[in-house]
Amino acid sequence: MEFMGPFTFNAVTFFIGAASLIPVILIFDKTRPDAAARKQLWKYGFICGLVLFGASALQQVGVDLTNSAGKSGFITGLYIIFVPIAGIFMKRSAGMFTWIGAVFAVAGMYFLCVQNGLGGLTPGDWALFVGTFFWTAHIIVVDRFAPFVNALRLSQVQFIICGVLCAVIAFFLPGEALSLSILRAGLIPLLYRGLGSVGIAYTLQVIGQRHVAPAKASVIFSLESVFSAIGGAILIREVMTGRAYFGCALIFCGILLSQIRPRSKEPAQIAPDPAQSAQNLVQAQQNSVHSVQSELTESDRAKDL
Repeated sequence: MEFMGPFTFNAVTFFIGAASLIPVILIFDKTRPDAAARKQLWKYGFICGLVLFGASALQQVGVDLTNSAGKSGFITGLYIIFVPIAGIFMKRSAGMFTWIGAVFAVAGMYFLCVQNGLGGLTPGDWALFVGTFFWTAHIIVVDRFAPFVNALRLSQVQFIICGVLCAVIAFFLPGEALSLSILRAGLIPLLYRGLGSVGIAYTLQVIGQRHVAPAKASVIFSLESVFSAIGGAILIREVMTGRAYFGCALIFCGILLSQIRPRSKEPAQIAPDPAQSAQNLVQAQQNSVHSVQSELTESDRAKDL
């Protein structure tokens, strides 16, 4: 963000993300929602976009103010724990293995992201910490609304809402000026985040959460730190330490643990033996024949009398 302020950066990237979905929607969604469906879509999209605005704005401000990218990633990733905690109050408690997986993932993020200790908390750290609650809320509202509307359209609406709110804030803040020269200077980061992080990643989040519980989704999202570290090692030659590799291993273990389903407490039903079933059927038929013969015999005797 050396070219523009955090709110301007967010506004531009979210508008790029919303625009990138136009051809995708035209290709994959041929339906035209009626007035009631559009009202529902914009209602859900506004709520998701409002929460996304709070989360992304606090994250960008926090990253801009803090002096440690690793610590920023770790603090933001605390939503891995907050999502299952929130699920308790929503009567959607996570299973034991999901909790264990979340603990493993948080520990892994600490080893991966924090190399020299957390140190004292700065204003930027507090902004990131408050933003963690917004990321938690965003995962929950997406889980609540995504099954009822088109995922692509919901993503686009929330991007538009978030972009508009960021643009309004940027208009009233100093240091948030925008010009063609600034856009040209920051074109690569803007396109990378607008198309990759917003247009692709956030949209896949909405699609994926239609089928995955929030607590498990939050643990899976911890892979963001792993791929960030791997990308840094490949693209810009960053050296990963043994501590970082250990953190990646813990995150992977956490994800695997979160996918384990506990065994049902109901006793397993034993499949009947086919041979025994056939024998029982023959015996039942023989008993039925004997019963009919006995009834006929009794009838004949009654006639003789």
